[in-house]
Amino acid sequence: MKSKRIVGLVLGIVFLIAMPVAAEQSLVQTVAEGCKAELENYCKDVKPGEGRILACLFAHSDKLSGKCEYALYDAAVQLERAVAALAYVANECPMQGRTERGRVERVVIRV
Repeated sequence: MKSKRIVGLVLGIVFLIAMPVAAEQSLVQTVAEGCKAELENYCKDVKPGEGRILACLFAHSDKLSGKCEYALYDAAVQLERAVAALAYVANECPMQGRTERGRVERVVIRV
């Protein structure tokens, strides 16, 4: 039982180390490809960052193609999976890294 938790924890940590960059690229790429026409038609003058592109798409939500709507849905599902994985690792990783003196040990994970 304990070894399964450790394996799950290690896999979760490896996933979380690699996931942020890959997930962000995947989310952006999914929306950019699926909403290419909408981004060119409605949001070409919008400066990327801080959710402005998403706000632009929301402002024109009545004009989005089915392909763009699906891309946004798919990106939302990917984001939901990433959050669930993060929550799982956070719940499975209790704060047990304290020494006898109450100091927190430094843990280094190398991939």
